[in-house]
Amino acid sequence: MTTPRTGSPLALTVLALLQHRPLHPYGIQRLIRQWGKDKVVNVGQRTSLYRTIDRLTAAGLIEVRETERDQAYPERTVYEITDTGRAVAREWLLDMLGTPKQEFPEFPAALSHLLMLAPEEIREALERRGRTLSEALATLDADISAETGRGLPRITMLEAEYLRAVTAAELQWLHSVIDDLRSGNLAWSVTDLLAFAEAPE
Repeated sequence: MTTPRTGSPLALTVLALLQHRPLHPYGIQRLIRQWGKDKVVNVGQRTSLYRTIDRLTAAGLIEVRETERDQAYPERTVYEITDTGRAVAREWLLDMLGTPKQEFPEFPAALSHLLMLAPEEIREALERRGRTLSEALATLDADISAETGRGLPRITMLEAEYLRAVTAAELQWLHSVIDDLRSGNLAWSVTDLLAFAEAPE
């Protein structure tokens, strides 16, 4: 049995939810959505949740508590967190909070290959992204407002605050790039760039 040195966001979330009470996988997935954790953890594919549960079980961080049998539902395995799992979850959480990780999201990778497209194509794609981000920002604002209205303490909304700040910053940057594309302030010559790339160092 080997305890993983680092955890994934989904693994940390599973351990965090099991600290509240024992759950079966469907209950974990349902709580992730009910508590809004699906905004920061990918649970679109249930298979990834089952793989994570298998890894946590193999590492001794969670264990089977019981198997529920009900004629109305398929057999369900209920899991609970172990003492080791509680300790490891704290280690992972402190590490994720305090240590920035180098991540490789799609958008910066796409930006690094813009020369494959014409300026008009770039502008249209960025405008489409901007519309999507504007809708996401409005949804985040509505969610934060609703949670504040329910009297929830701010500590429960910090992930939403962070997502809002990041989304707003990206949207502001996008608008500046789109404006520069429209005005011609962002222009380039593919020939000049190719010559630069082929020039000796």
